Amino acid sequence: MSPTQVVVIVIVVVVVVAALVAFAVVANRRRALRQRFGPEYDRAVEEQDSRGAAERELRERERRHAELELTPLSPESRARYAAAWEDLQVRFVDSPAETVGDADELVSRLIAERGYPTGDFSDQIAHLSVEHARTLTHYRDAHEIRQRNERGEAGTEDLRQALVHYRALFADLLGEDPVGQRAPEQRHPDSEHDATSR
Repeated sequence: MSPTQVVVIVIVVVVVVAALVAFAVVANRRRALRQRFGPEYDRAVEEQDSRGAAERELRERERRHAELELTPLSPESRARYAAAWEDLQVRFVDSPAETVGDADELVSRLIAERGYPTGDFSDQIAHLSVEHARTLTHYRDAHEIRQRNERGEAGTEDLRQALVHYRALFADLLGEDPVGQRAPEQRHPDSEHDATSR
């Protein structure tokens, strides 16, 4: 074998190894993004022109998230939020439309106390997606129902669903479900239940 052939073979091997390493790095990054963002990864891919653009956006979210000064809740603060949520669920029976607005405000206060920005909804979603991606679909659905409620287009069952959706993100941010697995009750005309019977 001539020295030229040996050099060509070495170059080919180096190129193949470099390509395999590059492929492995990209695959590992993709796998890490999928694990971290869950359903938000798929959503980003659908919304962007390419998978690469979606992955760049998700890495940018991670970069911006790293700049936040997030704070854990104190036990007292956690108890205060859990009690406020319990109160919301009790009030839902008598005033579901108003309670959904109050739930949105309570979730926003919790988001702010944890250290996330609370301005633009899409920015809020982007920041939350890094650690709370699995509950963002709930938050988006709750937000959409709240907007319909403001236009007078949401029924009582929609409002109950909104509260359930808000609770998913609320519990994720709180670190525990504030009231167990109980969903807000609906008042039925033939029901004798009131807020104190629960």
